Amino acid sequence: MPSSFTAFSAEDLILPCEATGNPTPIFRWVKDGAEFGEELQGSGTFKAEKESVLDFYEGVYRCYASNILGTAMTDVVRVIVEPQPVLLKQQKIHKRAFEGESIVLTCNPPESSTPPNIHWMDISMVHIEQNERVLVGLDGNLFFANLLKSDSKQDYICNAQYVAARTILPEAAIALTVQPSNDVNRSRKPLFLSPSGTHSMVHALRGQTVTLECIPKGLPTPEVEWKKSDGSLQETGAAPYWVKEPQNLMYSPGETVRLECQAEGIPTPAITWSINGQPITDVDEDARRSVSGGVLKLRDVVFADTAVYQCEATNKHGTALRNTFLYVIELPPQILSSDAVVYKVAEGKDVKMHCESFGSPRPHVAWWENGSFPLLSDLRVSLLTNGTIELLNVNHEDSGTYTCSIKHTNMSITAHLEVFNRTLILTPPQEVRCPRESSALLDCHFYKDPRLQHQVVWKMNGFKLLSLQTKTGYNVFPNGTLKVENVQSEDTGVYSCEVITDLDNAQASGFITVVDPPKDLSLYDLEDDSLTLSWIPGQSHNSPILEFIVEAREEQHTEEGKWRWEEWKRVPGDVNHSKLKLRPFCTYRFRIVAVNEIGRSKPSRESDFHATPPAVPDMNPTGVRSDSKEPKALIITWDEMDKHFHNGQDFQYKVSWRQAGGQDSRWETRYVTGPPFLVNDTGTYTPFEIKVQAVNSLGEGPDPIVDIGHSGEDKPEEAPEGVHTTVMNSTVRVKWNEAQNVRGKLLGYKVPSRAGRGLETIEERRVVVVHGHKTSEEVSELRLFSRYELSVTAFNSKGEGPHSQPHHFSTPEGAPGPPASLTFDSKTEKSLDVFWSPPLETNGILLGYMIQYQQEGKSNESLKMEFISDPNVTHHPLGPLEPGIHYSISVIARTASGDGPPIQGRSATLLDGVPPTNITVIQGSTFLNLSWVPGDRHRNLGFHIQFLRKSGGYSNHLQKKKITAVKKEHFPSEITDGFATRGWLIGLISAILLLLLILLILCLIKRSRGGKYAVKDKEDKEVDSEARPMKDETFGEYSDGDEKHSDSQPSLCGESKLGSDDSLAEYGDSVDIQFNEDGSFIGQYSGRGPVPHGHESSGPASPVTAVPPPPIAPSMSSNVTSFLL
Repeated sequence: MPSSFTAFSAEDLILPCEATGNPTPIFRWVKDGAEFGEELQGSGTFKAEKESVLDFYEGVYRCYASNILGTAMTDVVRVIVEPQPVLLKQQKIHKRAFEGESIVLTCNPPESSTPPNIHWMDISMVHIEQNERVLVGLDGNLFFANLLKSDSKQDYICNAQYVAARTILPEAAIALTVQPSNDVNRSRKPLFLSPSGTHSMVHALRGQTVTLECIPKGLPTPEVEWKKSDGSLQETGAAPYWVKEPQNLMYSPGETVRLECQAEGIPTPAITWSINGQPITDVDEDARRSVSGGVLKLRDVVFADTAVYQCEATNKHGTALRNTFLYVIELPPQILSSDAVVYKVAEGKDVKMHCESFGSPRPHVAWWENGSFPLLSDLRVSLLTNGTIELLNVNHEDSGTYTCSIKHTNMSITAHLEVFNRTLILTPPQEVRCPRESSALLDCHFYKDPRLQHQVVWKMNGFKLLSLQTKTGYNVFPNGTLKVENVQSEDTGVYSCEVITDLDNAQASGFITVVDPPKDLSLYDLEDDSLTLSWIPGQSHNSPILEFIVEAREEQHTEEGKWRWEEWKRVPGDVNHSKLKLRPFCTYRFRIVAVNEIGRSKPSRESDFHATPPAVPDMNPTGVRSDSKEPKALIITWDEMDKHFHNGQDFQYKVSWRQAGGQDSRWETRYVTGPPFLVNDTGTYTPFEIKVQAVNSLGEGPDPIVDIGHSGEDKPEEAPEGVHTTVMNSTVRVKWNEAQNVRGKLLGYKVPSRAGRGLETIEERRVVVVHGHKTSEEVSELRLFSRYELSVTAFNSKGEGPHSQPHHFSTPEGAPGPPASLTFDSKTEKSLDVFWSPPLETNGILLGYMIQYQQEGKSNESLKMEFISDPNVTHHPLGPLEPGIHYSISVIARTASGDGPPIQGRSATLLDGVPPTNITVIQGSTFLNLSWVPGDRHRNLGFHIQFLRKSGGYSNHLQKKKITAVKKEHFPSEITDGFATRGWLIGLISAILLLLLILLILCLIKRSRGGKYAVKDKEDKEVDSEARPMKDETFGEYSDGDEKHSDSQPSLCGESKLGSDDSLAEYGDSVDIQFNEDGSFIGQYSGRGPVPHGHESSGPASPVTAVPPPPIAPSMSSNVTSFLL
């Protein structure tokens, strides 16, 4: 029932009062402490009579309900009587305001104890649309944060609705006219329309609903956010409220009853007791009854103590009433709980096994474990007043059967307890820090009793994830792990994993931390070229914000599709505002990004736009310069200014120029929209003073800086004069006079030169470039003993000018360079032949050579020298020398200017031979192929072959053969595919060899049939090869090309001399030695060619026309081969 009630007519006055009981209660009303009206049956609701005067019913009422067991009563209710509200006639109100301003339309309805509901409508009863800009306050006034042209209306009407009176009263219409303003684009600082002042105060009683109001004004429309200040609410008053209330209970005669009422309030309420609606102070005293504040005790109750006891708490803010029924009765005991109930509990939990009993007096209950062990002996067991037993911290040993019985009776029931394994979270979710748009994993590995069903429930900040409809990127794996995809700032929070079974649950929590974006950007302290931007930081989530990044976007001078955010400023993380410098004639929007150790937050919501007014240019273009390309034309150019620096409309460039150092000091001026600017008829490379100034519709920029530029260049017109030289060996210093009439910026000079042996043969051309204004240069690395011609020319960006007159000079004679090559040859054991080539650079007239040599390892031996005065000689023998000794040898070329550097080498005379190694025998039908590898320095040694013929028909005797020339072959590791290795060529050569072999065999057969060959005579005609001097035995430098063929050879088998013409060596890879039937020579070597100069003396020469050898293993380096036929 309400504490007060307002009635505007008799029909409105209805006071409800209903109660139940057995027997049915009778109702009566008390008004202002006196009985009012008749007793009512069935229902106690009171209604006023329609014909009576309404003022008669004003007062304080209370309802009482009674039967033979007691009386209950209601709280008091105050009835207020008021006439129907009326509104006096009013005149229409007219209001005017400018666009962008704020305004308040007031509403003043008639006062009433029940405040009306306010509705703002137009004449058509259409509600005025409310939003952040337009809203109705608690006082009923209509507030406009800023006005728009569309707010103009002739019929703003305030309607007051009195619900209790069932009446709506419309006030007079208000006509609002909004006039246009030029300041609509200028921002207005936010201020509060309601409440007024710096703070306000609201009073409310505990349990009531409070509405707080905050209505701002400003342009653009401010955004409002509520937050609770630090600290607790101040408590200055509270109506009584119950902390502890007595319960309705039954008691048996002789028991002691304790009724306790505990109430709180500010100020502390006073507690009074009543019995059956009669204050206890008005009831006869009873020694068994005592009252102490909120506690009423009644000892040794009897049946007559059955009644309704009222406890009432009162202070200045109101009252609180509690009716408690005390029933004294005697009933036989009985057990109300079910028998053989199975209780299931998880280990470690508490369990309650019920044994609720009824009776008066109250039955005494006892519990037994397994029928014999009293449970109350266990400290974990508690017996409740209703017979229920509570067992704390259950373990598996507690499983079993329990019995509940009533003492002094045979009534009992049993209960069965099953204990299950507890549910555990083995791997709880952790604290995860991750950047935006990444994925986060939260673990939740658990164990549960296999007999139990389970489910895993994930919550974020206490709400189930499945109920969060704003995000679908959640995925729970079978093992309980949660994956959060595409993490955003709103995903920051506490994530709890709960594993739920039928008996217990386990829960663990973790965190996902993503830095929140700042919010509530506001612009204030607005000036033409600056403003202050403030914001409210988002939650840091245990990761402190390191800094804020202020980003700006300029929209006025950028196409809409090309808008982009640029970093404007960085602010420390403990600062939430920043003063920004702005450019004139621009439109800006701002946003803030927070940064912590995890990364960057999402940007805040962008601010409203802010437009700055135009201004004169505050800067001029940079890079002012001349970029002239052609003579007699001046091109002035500069770096074009960005639109953001134009500062206003009608932007142009003011270009000014005048000739530097001229008699006319007037500036020529033109206005252009962009570079470049061309000035004609200015002369060639004429200096000008130039400047460029920024200009817009409001005026000119600051005074520009004057730069120097030039008109276009042309090639130099005159050649340098006064060219002369100074020769210093291979270097010449060239000097000349500075060039005149360059007709541009002098970049430098070029010195072309050429040399020759006489000027009829040009051997060398070169050009030396001299940069800058130097008028001398050294030209080095010239040829000695040469004649040169040079000239000098100036050049600028257009090219070279004319060359000076040719100037001639000659370089002096100098010492020659070293000989070009040096080789040796040792034909005897006491001599060495030295071969060399003339120097590549003679540097003068060559006079001859000097040879120096000395034994190696004998420093005390004097250096021997031999002079050669003929410059055309290129070899010289040295001797007599020590055999088998190494010598250091130098050859020096000589001119009249001195000796040149030597070319050096080392060589040795002949060494003693040793037996060859790796002898290989390949047997043919009529020949043997012997191959061996000679040792080092064995090139000049002869080899003796001894063999014994064992075939029948001939006398067996030892035969000898001396090999006077051998061929040492070097086999490459790989043979390339060339002409000499093609298959058809190899086949052709093989066929020819086979044909010659057949012819040779036929010839031998014919000779054997024709008689004996005079071997003795033949050998007498030949000079014994062993008796020849060493000079004729040119063993080393043999090649197939050195053999001399006879002029004619009429028959292969004739009686002519079979010398080297018949040798098969020219068909094979080695020297072939032929013998006649008795073993004597049938061929000889003759005609040695000169030794080539290009080979060192330490190795044999290769055949000039040798056929490439077949490939062999890489380990084979050389061999010697001989055919025996």
